[in-house]
Amino acid sequence: SFPSTFLSNNNQSSTTPVQSVSTPSVLASASASMPSVSNSIVTSGLSELKSSSGSRKARVLYDYDAANSSELSLLADEVITVYSIPGMDSDWLMGERGNQKGKVPITYLELLN
Repeated sequence: SFPSTFLSNNNQSSTTPVQSVSTPSVLASASASMPSVSNSIVTSGLSELKSSSGSRKARVLYDYDAANSSELSLLADEVITVYSIPGMDSDWLMGERGNQKGKVPITYLELLN
């Protein structure tokens, strides 16, 4: 009896589902465009860093524990020097703190200047 009840509910309110379907799709497309906006901001910051071919300061947003010896562990709110290396994954930068050096994830950083 459940499928027939469901079917009769569909027939009684045939215009309502159309409206409710269009509203979430508008919301979904709006929320889907938001991450691309933030990604383009990160990408443009990275492009500026690569084009400057020098180093920049970056503030660390979150603590990060290095997964291996090629990475640099980070503490939130510290300021480090970062630069890109040709051929390196675009999600990573080289970071320096004093005499320590290693890869750092760009998503953990806020580029300064």
